[in-house]
Amino acid sequence: MIREFEQVTVLRDCDAISIPAGMACILSKGSDVTITQALGDSFTVNDKGRLLRIAGKNADALGKPPPLNKEQNKVTSKHGDVNQDKVLAVLKTCYDPEIPINIVDLGLIYQIDSYKLPNNNNEIRIIMTLTAVGCGMGAVLAEDIKQRVLTVPNVDLVDVKIVYDPPWSYEMISEVAKLQLGLL
Repeated sequence: MIREFEQVTVLRDCDAISIPAGMACILSKGSDVTITQALGDSFTVNDKGRLLRIAGKNADALGKPPPLNKEQNKVTSKHGDVNQDKVLAVLKTCYDPEIPINIVDLGLIYQIDSYKLPNNNNEIRIIMTLTAVGCGMGAVLAEDIKQRVLTVPNVDLVDVKIVYDPPWSYEMISEVAKLQLGLL
């Protein structure tokens, strides 16, 4: 797979998350970084060997346009049903910050369930895993998933549970993703 890397100078201080530790940090104005991945609405940058995730809301710090506000497009019908295909489509816009494959095709999503609550609200419960047990990005990915799934019409609540049994393995990657990664 061919990836283009783009070097940019950071235009302002911005929040970042170190990969894979998941620790919050600040990327300083004037830093020369290389954008190694720009998928979904976040960026992965290399800052002198340190990988950082930059949220889409800080795209301007990298000289990039902000992502579209998906919340503006949410249309709900009071207490309607949830379209599972739309939930899956939204999950395919979430990416692992180190591997340029969406979390569905990467095999991180184990289960998606939709529940009608007593108050007629809809809750989506997602069971997923990470590529490595010690990955500190779990909370970041879970929050990204919650925010995106909440944009699906009629979704009121989202619960994401991270499990490690069964453990993730390369065999869980979809055929399409294996082809993208050059594993076939």
